Amino acid sequence: MDPHLPTSRIVLPPGGWASIVDFLCERFPAIDREAWIERMERGAVTADGVEVHRLAPYRPGAVVTYRREVPDEPRIPFEETILHIDDDLVVVDKPHFLPVMPAGRFVEETLSVRLVRRLDNPDLVALHRLDRATAGLVVFSARPSSRDAYTRLFRDRAIAKIYEAVAPPLPGRAFPFVHESRLERGEPFFRMREVPGKPNARTKVDVIERGDRHWLYRLEPITGRKHQLRVHMSALGAPILGDPVYPALRDEAPGFAEPLRLLARELRFVDPLSGTERVFRSGRQLGLD
Repeated sequence: MDPHLPTSRIVLPPGGWASIVDFLCERFPAIDREAWIERMERGAVTADGVEVHRLAPYRPGAVVTYRREVPDEPRIPFEETILHIDDDLVVVDKPHFLPVMPAGRFVEETLSVRLVRRLDNPDLVALHRLDRATAGLVVFSARPSSRDAYTRLFRDRAIAKIYEAVAPPLPGRAFPFVHESRLERGEPFFRMREVPGKPNARTKVDVIERGDRHWLYRLEPITGRKHQLRVHMSALGAPILGDPVYPALRDEAPGFAEPLRLLARELRFVDPLSGTERVFRSGRQLGLD
């Protein structure tokens, strides 16, 4: 199996399937039998580290590993920029539209897989997530020995994050201010919504530049809820330009024509290994047009 490509693992549960391929076809009905057999013939499916053939009997408890594949995966025609690389960290400036991790219809066209191939380092792991629609900074751990120290920074919110966004004006506001609310899952499942109750999401909002039609905002998430910046700006009456989810769900513009005007601009933290302050800034720009 190609070490550069993402794999999935599943422990075979108790059951009466005659073969491993029978189980896989029932467990993953979107992938037909011919596709599983073709993967097996290429050595892309293993059980306990041994390649599986099409007649391999079912063995409860066996660990099956398979490569995630998406037929006719669309090419994302934008490139990432590596801003920093050392033995422990890789910091990347991600373009709009490129997912960080494999999911859904994207596997090879993801930032993590591109970097693993580009740097020939299968140990690369993203330390945090950035929406596919959002551009800007993503930090990767480059080796397991120091990963936990950097993971704790994100878990303990010891990293200052600054975003920029283009949205309609808010002329009646005094800046800066903090918007807080309670966010919970909405409908459909991937959307978030504000609800009554004790706030669990806080965002500091300021203005960088005032244009005739749109303003450039500086957004600092004090908490880290899913879609927090997008929901908060929409709730304030200034939804971020190009957002296909907030305030209302709509189809994405075809052909990468309308990016979400949201950028992860800056990251600051004290390095847990060296004790020095580290500051990284995206080189991308959001226009006010």
